[in-house]
Amino acid sequence: MAPLARIAVLGGGLIGTGWAAAFASTGHDVVVLDPDPAAADRLDDCWQQARSVLAQVGRGSPNATPPRMGRAEEAAQADFLQEALPEDLALKQRALRDLAPHLAEVRAIASSSSTFTADQIAEATGLGNRLLIGHPCNPPWLMPIVEISPGSACNPQAIEAARGIYENAGKTVLTLRKPMKGHLVNRLQIALWREALHLVVSGAASLEDTERAVTEALAPRWCDIGPHSVFALSGGRQGMAGFLDALGPAFQQIFDDLGQPQLDAPTRAALLGAYETADLPPLTSLARLRDSNLPQRLAAKTPVSRK
Repeated sequence: MAPLARIAVLGGGLIGTGWAAAFASTGHDVVVLDPDPAAADRLDDCWQQARSVLAQVGRGSPNATPPRMGRAEEAAQADFLQEALPEDLALKQRALRDLAPHLAEVRAIASSSSTFTADQIAEATGLGNRLLIGHPCNPPWLMPIVEISPGSACNPQAIEAARGIYENAGKTVLTLRKPMKGHLVNRLQIALWREALHLVVSGAASLEDTERAVTEALAPRWCDIGPHSVFALSGGRQGMAGFLDALGPAFQQIFDDLGQPQLDAPTRAALLGAYETADLPPLTSLARLRDSNLPQRLAAKTPVSRK
């Protein structure tokens, strides 16, 4: 295991406090930089929630030190900076530019941005040689994935430093070979939601059935098998080649028939109307269901052998 790092988290909102809890729970020394007086309470609440859930599923270091609030100058003692500010490009650039004098010894700087590229964020900051995207799934202290997307000027040492810190914090690292809007996980879930939206607003299916199609048909097998392998298994002994030979032309027709909904006023109204009248549990109940079931599912997941 790599040595524990000193980590600074820039931003004390939902994702920033989540990152702080994720790093601190595995033994790292973590300081959160945020001038908002309410950030301290958010950080404490997140830490208490994370520690409780992680303890139930046997994760986290028993000797972990809680993350703490700190001042900008303390970034100078950090090995790694995780930026987790709101999704505002000018704000991210300004904050990093202001913090840059304290970052001379920081080995890598990762942004949690879900939409901007590392090159966009690095512009005019002077930090491009160490800046990359390090995008989590929410909540960062529980979900195992982080997506790395380096900037064009990011040096290999910074990429490897970030990878090592994430892996030391128990993360599985996905690496994008080129920058993409929305990165990897968001693009996949957005593609699925776009078609679910099309099916609902076109009248082809109810919102309830599009939900159940995922939770009861797709999600159970997706826990262990990804979208390519699902179809490769349909090809029998010939695998993906057999599937493409048997169903490739038919699937191309479905590709061509997939919806292209626009999030314009009529579509928004149709979606909101369908959601408000759908026979679904209240959002508060769905949140409790997610938060109570997800830790156990992750803990019970059997690792897939690569052999």
